[in-house]
Amino acid sequence: MIPRLAAQLLAGPKATSVLGVLDRCLAVQCQELRAGQLGVRARSTGLTVDDVDEALASRAAVVTWVNRGTLHLIRSEDYAWLHALTTPQLVTSNATRLRQEGVSTGQADKALPIITRVLKDGPATRTQLKDALERKGVPVAGQAIVHLLLKATLAGICVRGPMVGREQAFVLVADWLGKQPRVSRETALQELGTRYLAGHGPSTDRDLAKWAGLTLRDARAALQGREAPAYEATVPGPTLLGPWDELLCGWDSRDWVMAGAEGVITVNGIFKPIALVRGRAVATWTVSSGALEPFAPLSAAVTKGLEREWADVQRFYRY
Repeated sequence: MIPRLAAQLLAGPKATSVLGVLDRCLAVQCQELRAGQLGVRARSTGLTVDDVDEALASRAAVVTWVNRGTLHLIRSEDYAWLHALTTPQLVTSNATRLRQEGVSTGQADKALPIITRVLKDGPATRTQLKDALERKGVPVAGQAIVHLLLKATLAGICVRGPMVGREQAFVLVADWLGKQPRVSRETALQELGTRYLAGHGPSTDRDLAKWAGLTLRDARAALQGREAPAYEATVPGPTLLGPWDELLCGWDSRDWVMAGAEGVITVNGIFKPIALVRGRAVATWTVSSGALEPFAPLSAAVTKGLEREWADVQRFYRY
């Protein structure tokens, strides 16, 4: 348990920069932007939400669909190989979802050049892209817009970049990140194995296959001949983790964290923010207020520790 917490920067020395977190973890779950922000906070020291915004604005980091078709915050320099390795297998399911949302193959294909033209003028929000597609007769109701943007992302057209107001904007990969290098599958698998173990070890081929959305054969090839680094760490103090935290999504099983509380923490595909004590979830909490919903009575020491964590969340967001 402690070795995995140390690999995740949740025990022992923490990172001092956003890129330091991403270098260790490779990809931080970002199903909603606040999840990525809180993932960085818990694994670093001294940073604020402005540092995450700056990493996005400076093109050092992006948010995009990789690994199981889930949004992640990653370093821009990891985009080319991680996208090439983990997104081709998502194309079929994306096409299926578009049909279910009432978007024909022709309409979906029509959307790509529209999205490209809008983004050539600079970053654009989902609302702006939705309006542009709707004006051209492309269905965008319900979840159609999400899956159209996913289609464009899978095609390597766009990623999520800087903040525009309070919304994260999409940008053209070619303009924002430049021409992307071609990376062989073998090289990409080797990089994946090394980086996954650095941020998730000890772990197995099944853990990696589940996390990255790859076949077990690919996961075994990625891990062949590689060992997880050993980090020095002691039992960490109480910690507040955001929704969809990587600690719940990084391995084949999350039982070692949930301690029997899975039905409370994960509800209808939603992963609630959790309070972590000695590597186990002891409560869920509300990000806006810090209010705790413990699974059992908490000691005074744990409560005090979580109060300090809530104060740090407020500092991070400059509440």
